[in-house]
Amino acid sequence: MLRQMVQGSDKSSESKCRSGGQKLSLAVAIASGKGGVGKTNVTVNLATSLAQQGLRTIVLDADLGTANADVLCGLDPHETLESVIKGERSLQDIMLTGPGGFELIPGASNGGDLAALSTDRREDLLIQLAQLEAESDVLLIDVAAGIGADVMGFASAADALMVVAMPEPTSITDAYSFIKSIRRHAPGQTPDLLVNAADSDEEAREVHRRMDRACREFLGFGLPLAGVIPRDDAVRRAVRARLPFVITEPSSAASRAIRRLAERLGGCPARNSQDRGGFLGRLVQWISSRHANS
Repeated sequence: MLRQMVQGSDKSSESKCRSGGQKLSLAVAIASGKGGVGKTNVTVNLATSLAQQGLRTIVLDADLGTANADVLCGLDPHETLESVIKGERSLQDIMLTGPGGFELIPGASNGGDLAALSTDRREDLLIQLAQLEAESDVLLIDVAAGIGADVMGFASAADALMVVAMPEPTSITDAYSFIKSIRRHAPGQTPDLLVNAADSDEEAREVHRRMDRACREFLGFGLPLAGVIPRDDAVRRAVRARLPFVITEPSSAASRAIRRLAERLGGCPARNSQDRGGFLGRLVQWISSRHANS
């Protein structure tokens, strides 16, 4: 009976928000195997660069435990995703305008498990997500570090997935563990690797070669390289200033690398709502499958 309720409400969520096969935003999940590798900083600066291109960009801070994208933007939200999950506010109510013009949905500090929400609360959240997906050009989803259930759900549902790693043994090992997990949960999802804080381009490409070799040998697919962000003191200074480094020091090496990545993403075509159901449709399928297996 629970499964029927979930499936019924989820289908109604899509039907209420999607008619006529409208174009949907490009949904990109940004993930990491461990914390402290600059994932959220990459997300915020990428969003700023995309907004500067004239694209309506929304960042969903989907870390349901230790969200901090707002800190890097110099914002102090009064309400977060936690208020939406509790049914106290809507996504539109809590959205803030970030530096450079992108919009931020602040994450929850104690949001819990998305699939554990009541049917009504989950349906309402899905309807609101569908509206955002139809209204924006790019939806960046900053998921929590690691391989938690919600992380796998958001990462599996996204149109594209970038895994951020630093050229350090623990970061590389954890990034590979994440990639193994996402391929188990979503065999059709091929992540791209983004090497952050590299001392040289050669160092970053050696990290990519090693991980690509492991993915080909043990997982059966090649690992694309999304880009390389060099180690840059401009990043540290911007964090202290609580602003994106593409704004504080636009000519820095890190800013130039982010802009190249944004230009590639900005040139990707919009998705059609009838194409695999879009991000929301795949997220609904993931939630339904979790209930079916519970």
